[in-house]
Amino acid sequence: MRFRLIPRDESFYPLFNEAAENVAECARRLRELLEEFPDGIGPIDDKVARVTDCERHGDEITRRILRRLNSSFVVPFDREDIHALTEELDDVVDEMQAAADLLVLHNVEKPLPEIKELGDILVEAAESNLILIRKLSRLRGLEPELEAIDRLESAADKAYRRSVAHLFSGEYKAFNVLKWKDVVEAIEASVNCIENVSDIVESIALKHA
Repeated sequence: MRFRLIPRDESFYPLFNEAAENVAECARRLRELLEEFPDGIGPIDDKVARVTDCERHGDEITRRILRRLNSSFVVPFDREDIHALTEELDDVVDEMQAAADLLVLHNVEKPLPEIKELGDILVEAAESNLILIRKLSRLRGLEPELEAIDRLESAADKAYRRSVAHLFSGEYKAFNVLKWKDVVEAIEASVNCIENVSDIVESIALKHA
């Protein structure tokens, strides 16, 4: 049994949990926006603002983690992994913010049926990610969430391809095709970022096996 003169800094785990909770909340808020856009109840700007709040909170959590990283002598795992995990969790929320902003900036009018499916996949992936990050301190029993996120990323890819095929079917005007394609790509990128988070966690687990 190894003895440490300086104890390992365990305060990173609550911060990562907070970041993952913020990702899950942001996904739920974005799905609400997608489900009600453009014929939703209440001002769309208010719903976009709720997503923006999560993005700002994510930035604040990221700053706290990086400050902690710079001031800690003994960290729970490799510094580069802490940095990569922090940045990837922040990227998930950034992509969701981009999707919300694009809906308004592009002034999208006609809804895209596949967008609700993508929203559901995103929320499910974010919730699996939350469970995964909560297991980070133990680095055991990760397989169900790793497998779920991998499956959901594949489902998002398929939904993305179907949505693009629908956009180019001739039903949508050219400008609406371009507008929706940007939104769909941002949502798919959010799911891809969640898979990147799971890859980093899996890598950390393998290093410490």
